[in-house]
Amino acid sequence: MRQILCLLPLVLVLVVAARHRAVLADGLGHLATARWPWLLAAVGTTCLTWVAASVTRQGALVARLPARRLLATQFAAGAANHLLPTGLGASAVNLRFMAVCGVPPALSSAALALYLLAESIARVFLLLTLLLVFPHALRVGTLVPDGAVGPLLVGVGAVAAAALLLMLARRPRTLALSFLRTALGEARSVHTRPSRVLALWGGALAFPVLQASGLVAVGLALGLPVPVAHVVVAYLAATVAVALIPTPGGIGSVDAALVVALVAAGGPAAVATAVVLAYRVITVWLPLLPGALTLGALVRLKVI
Repeated sequence: MRQILCLLPLVLVLVVAARHRAVLADGLGHLATARWPWLLAAVGTTCLTWVAASVTRQGALVARLPARRLLATQFAAGAANHLLPTGLGASAVNLRFMAVCGVPPALSSAALALYLLAESIARVFLLLTLLLVFPHALRVGTLVPDGAVGPLLVGVGAVAAAALLLMLARRPRTLALSFLRTALGEARSVHTRPSRVLALWGGALAFPVLQASGLVAVGLALGLPVPVAHVVVAYLAATVAVALIPTPGGIGSVDAALVVALVAAGGPAAVATAVVLAYRVITVWLPLLPGALTLGALVRLKVI
């Protein structure tokens, strides 16, 4: 069974690559015409995102995790995240890693929730701060399709109603309150340790900054005529907008949102499309195979 699990990530990589072979080919074609120093910078910032993720995940947990295995797990989790609906792959890998490290399920779940909350807060905080500093970075009207507000409000209302119904049932309410008490207790413990606070919030802020820096580097490599700060705002706006769309690794949804955001920031549509395709090749497709191999190795070695 373990041997099958080791091979499964490779099979999924081949399936995903085959389904998106046209996008992959276009992205590689654009990379061939780009300025390589900037592409190397994009590769470097991509590698640093795994370090930032490792630091953030350690900051969300009081118990100390083995640093090298934690870093390898984040690299593997990135591949898993591109093969399963957004967030599920990385979350499953990290929960399994913490379980192998002896962290009780309640605490590992609380640490995962704190990590996701910190990352979301940091991303939105950066976006709002930059929008205050650069209020004209985006033409907001082009980001919101006509008639989109109504369906969005309906969706939010449906989620709220479902949550209310769950809370009215006794057992789900009991489980939810128990998890909430555990999560709040772990969060308080984390925030009594300055090193954990620095790791949690420093890593959570660094992660989207590094991601956006990679897009900036690719834009400079392909001559995107958009100011650097505006590209960062466009990236943050696009990723916040698609955060709840359950596509594997954001493939498709993030691509489209990034193109729209870069055009809203003032970039020509053709160049913006080329930049996004090249950026996704560097951040998604190039690490996908070695990430899947790492995932299989970690399963074989019983690290996860």
